Amino acid sequence: MDGMRKPNALAAGFYLLTNLVTGIFWFTLSVVLVVVGLATSVLWVGLPILWLAMNVVRGGATIERAWVGAALRTDIPRPYRERPDGTLWQRWKAQFTDPATWRDFGYLLLLLPLGVVEFASVLAMWTVAAAFVAVPFWIDDAPFAVIVGEFWTINSFTSALPVSVIGLALVPFAVIGTRWLGVLHGRFARGMLGPTRADALAIEAERLQSSRARGVEAAEAERRRIERDLHDGAQQRLVAVAMGLGRAKSKMDSDPEGAAALIAEAHADAKLAIKELRDLARGIYPSVLGDRGLDAALSALAARVPIEVDLQVNVEPRPPTSVESAAYFTVGEALTNITKHSNGTKATVRVNRVETGVLVEVTDNGQGGAELKPGGGLAGLADRAATIDGVVVVVSPVGGPTVIRAELPCVW
Repeated sequence: MDGMRKPNALAAGFYLLTNLVTGIFWFTLSVVLVVVGLATSVLWVGLPILWLAMNVVRGGATIERAWVGAALRTDIPRPYRERPDGTLWQRWKAQFTDPATWRDFGYLLLLLPLGVVEFASVLAMWTVAAAFVAVPFWIDDAPFAVIVGEFWTINSFTSALPVSVIGLALVPFAVIGTRWLGVLHGRFARGMLGPTRADALAIEAERLQSSRARGVEAAEAERRRIERDLHDGAQQRLVAVAMGLGRAKSKMDSDPEGAAALIAEAHADAKLAIKELRDLARGIYPSVLGDRGLDAALSALAARVPIEVDLQVNVEPRPPTSVESAAYFTVGEALTNITKHSNGTKATVRVNRVETGVLVEVTDNGQGGAELKPGGGLAGLADRAATIDGVVVVVSPVGGPTVIRAELPCVW
């Protein structure tokens, strides 16, 4: 099961033996608060008590998730709905009506009877094994003898050694039994304290909706950028070319030398316009990326930056176009940030195929301090990655190094 591993027998045994004490504590505290709160809620006095009870229940469940995760190696995600903005009453109502809160309460109630059973089971298994192992050490002083059948009388150290061997043979069974009790409790805790399948689907739907919204915003921002670059750059250059050629045409007969100068100026503007259009097209989707793939495109990109770049690309067979584009622009934005803001002199770029897609890692030796700020270049990368359900993580402590990691999923 995802998020679950077989626990260590010693840790599981300690948890199952102490679970009785924690079960008594949480059962008593949660039941008293909830019952008192419900009983007095008609007088409105109970509402603060119920609010306290819900927070105690959630706090106890949070502690149990951590405790189960540490002792029984069972990771349990938080199942709660997002707390809505609004008045105190609206937030309290959302917490009170959240099914996860009442599953937490049910778990804390069942923890007591379950703790009794687990405590008795573990104690019985290990007590029987220990008792059998210890028989040879006290049988000499016992005022009685144990007679087993017609041919075996246990009344001395030597005659009791087979009993000790049986006890040693029971130890592995006690270990296995303790571990499986831990596994069963971990599954029970995960089912009660973790998100249900419906909750998981709702969370996934919300995440996908958020990713889609970020993708739409990123596409809209990209469209505005292209419009701005066309209007402020190439379009202005072409207007200047047209005006220059018009002026040259009017001077062609009266001032041939002036006309030639204007034509030369228009020619220079035309070349600048072509360069700006080429740069703009490269910013949308580089032709070398479509023709020759990520390795060639990133090599050309690394050659244009003024720092040393150690590049390694291993993504054969080629991933889908959307993944290639996201990987290319992730590296491009990262290298741009390094040259402009980090004062770094060297970058390491690793783009590798992994089981779930393409993993991009860019590390630099700069001053660090990079953040995913809204509206910033790194946030734009995260939005671009979100359009294909990818994730961008930035680790950049002050002083460096900075690591930008993008996980871009695809099916190979």
